Amino acid sequence: MPKTIIIPKGSAPPLAPYSPGVRAGNTVYVSGTVLTNSKGETVGVGDVKAQTRAVLEAIKAVLEAGGEMSDVVFNTIILKDLADYKAMNEIYSEFFPTEAPARYCITAGLVRDDFLVEIASITHI
Repeated sequence: MPKTIIIPKGSAPPLAPYSPGVRAGNTVYVSGTVLTNSKGETVGVGDVKAQTRAVLEAIKAVLEAGGEMSDVVFNTIILKDLADYKAMNEIYSEFFPTEAPARYCITAGLVRDDFLVEIASITHI
């Protein structure tokens, strides 16, 4: 099955060798997403709500290549600190107000100390 690499226009370059999104058939896989600006600086330093919003907007930009947020069927959420769980969910629920996708949420160290949240998605369109 052929695959299509998705790199949203204007997005920051990846921090490692990966593609922001890959479409294979009717499925779009969105890489674990943290957000930096075009200068490589972290967006929303110290603010999990700002980072969650920016990450979900970046996921939405990947999906504009053929899907939308309502097509997301599964999310993997990684938080640096479980104390941020409630604040992350406040923003997350704005993007998935009904029929929320399946998901799991864990805490773990992230690639950079100033990253507070990372989300990866699987979408079926």
